[in-house]
Amino acid sequence: MRKACSIRLFSVVKASSTTTSSAATHSLCHLSSDAFDDPEREAAWIREQRELLLEYLAREQVNHLGVPEKPEWLLAPYIAIWSVASKKRPGAVGWWAISGDVPTDYMSSSEIRDARTAMRVFSRRWSKAAKQMAAGEESDEFQVGTVDKWPELAPLLASRAKLLGEWAAADDMWS
Repeated sequence: MRKACSIRLFSVVKASSTTTSSAATHSLCHLSSDAFDDPEREAAWIREQRELLLEYLAREQVNHLGVPEKPEWLLAPYIAIWSVASKKRPGAVGWWAISGDVPTDYMSSSEIRDARTAMRVFSRRWSKAAKQMAAGEESDEFQVGTVDKWPELAPLLASRAKLLGEWAAADDMWS
């Protein structure tokens, strides 16, 4: 089943309906990580991202036991990787989720044991979807924007996918 991908960058179309919502446009170039050296500002960003993620998971009807107060990995104000507690297996991670200046998305944790692997998988998923969008084909996993916006959105999604792949491969990002 294809799911909608909530994005602060793009318009989103819910796969199961014709409802379209718009979001503010942001760019990684417009955000400064220098301001996030302030622990209070970073904590506020984390709280905001957690709330946005919880709202997204509710819209997607993900049945979970909660999201921790802090992400498993973050680079404020760009990205946060979250563990989502399993309802079927209390004490275990049921899903991995991502938020920030990227598509808000989630996936099953069935074969993903850590945030770094989750980032790698999000990168591959988004890269595949960006290629499908550029070719005018629907993604089998999620849909971003409306078909008429795909030529504009595909390169944005591809750039986020590439960046995630680079970050997942960079050992210094994970030490």
